[in-house]
Amino acid sequence: MTPNGKTIVAAFVAVLALVAPWVAYPVFLMTALCFALFACAFNLLLGYAGLMSFGHAMFFGMAGYFFGHVVKVWNMPPEVGLLAGVAGAALIGLITGALAIRRQGIYFAMITLAFAQMIYFLCVQLPFTGGEDGLQGIARKPLLGGLLPTKDDRVLYYVVLAIVVFGYATIYRIIHSPFGQVLKAIRDNEQRALSLGYEADRYKLLAFVLSATLAGLAGSTKAIVLQIASLTDVDWPMSGEVVLMALVGGLGTVFGPVAGAFIIIAMQTYLAQVGQWVTVIQGVIFVLCVLLFRRGVIGELAAYLRIRL
Repeated sequence: MTPNGKTIVAAFVAVLALVAPWVAYPVFLMTALCFALFACAFNLLLGYAGLMSFGHAMFFGMAGYFFGHVVKVWNMPPEVGLLAGVAGAALIGLITGALAIRRQGIYFAMITLAFAQMIYFLCVQLPFTGGEDGLQGIARKPLLGGLLPTKDDRVLYYVVLAIVVFGYATIYRIIHSPFGQVLKAIRDNEQRALSLGYEADRYKLLAFVLSATLAGLAGSTKAIVLQIASLTDVDWPMSGEVVLMALVGGLGTVFGPVAGAFIIIAMQTYLAQVGQWVTVIQGVIFVLCVLLFRRGVIGELAAYLRIRL
């Protein structure tokens, strides 16, 4: 695709994002945007650093708890809550990542899952999280000193859109930076990267912390939208769900996880009346993607149109 063609596509997506809350349910759109950022954060780790994490829910869910506690219990502004959620996720990422990167492959994945389960059981027991009830009724306080009344769903949508665009732009910049190129080199051939003088563990740890931080931004934003932080967000199925989003959309592509998140959230929302069969349908779609669309929906589309993502 020519540069002019890419500009037209980007302009179309921008216009679509701006008019979306006037033609679709804003809360659905905001939820999908939060999960899109979560999936992009996970894709940064797996798609570009080659590290499979089965515990990313701990960053997503704990950020929501940090945000909810700061805003609801401490009665602080939502901006402070966002910073607390992001900082808390980054700190957890630093601690768990420093230990997990000492192993590779399935061992790394199992260590992240073990840490995530430890966090989950802490959330069940600690009064800080509200136990099994979670933190409910988190108030939607105005942003920027009262200039943005977030109780209005459409106003909040544009706030969420700005946050997600910021997170997406950050990921895009990381991927296309020299740091991102080194990550790809480590993913493709770690021994060769080591022979060139790169400290692979340091790069992988930084990628892990960045991914955790952006997942925390997504979790904090979701707590603003849905006004709740619950055990669902830190449980292991959430970690599996974000893997599914990234794989369905297209692992290792910039836009693929966004498309995957919208597909999965749309299924959960509009097929809710079929109950537990939603999980079965998701499984069928996952199998079809593995068999027929190995590069994901966006990856296959890009290959067909000969677009470099």
